[in-house]
Amino acid sequence: MAKELSEKTLEELWDLFPIFLVAHNDKWNAYYDEIEVYLKTVLSECPIERISHIGSTAISGIWAKDIVDILIEISKDSDMENTARIIEKNGFIRMSTEMGRISFNRGYTKDGFADKVFHVHLRYAGDNDELYFRDYLNEHTQIAKEYETIKLQLWKRFEHNRDAYTDAKAEFIRKWTSEAKKTYAGKYVIK
Repeated sequence: MAKELSEKTLEELWDLFPIFLVAHNDKWNAYYDEIEVYLKTVLSECPIERISHIGSTAISGIWAKDIVDILIEISKDSDMENTARIIEKNGFIRMSTEMGRISFNRGYTKDGFADKVFHVHLRYAGDNDELYFRDYLNEHTQIAKEYETIKLQLWKRFEHNRDAYTDAKAEFIRKWTSEAKKTYAGKYVIK
């Protein structure tokens, strides 16, 4: 009998859920639309400021993990933990908690990935650098292709080490997010 996810070591989880990249698929937009409607419904009583499709599945034409990332921004004066509990009660598993940030997943099973996999990033409004990065790469396709190349080079090297895979992309992401924030200054400020 397979162990429950909560009983597995980090290494066992990385083996069960390796890094894998696939060619861009427009289904990701449909999956996002579907989960956005669901989240807006279950979080209708919460102080949601914005829900957004982020990550590589939100960047046109590049290879990505077959996982749709969602950013939920809540009002700065609200209790994040209350919103987190509602997300958990509605089919999401808490992955991590740090100051002002909670991450969840859906679609991870003790037998591997489900057909639809989601990562939800709960943050306070304004903690949204991913929106700038997404927009910049969608507008600058050559930079998006450079990002894709980096991801493809790192894929097999870090197939069973998500942290190293993420860390290896960090400098590129920081560089272009900084440029994007200059280009789109104030675009995602909630008033």
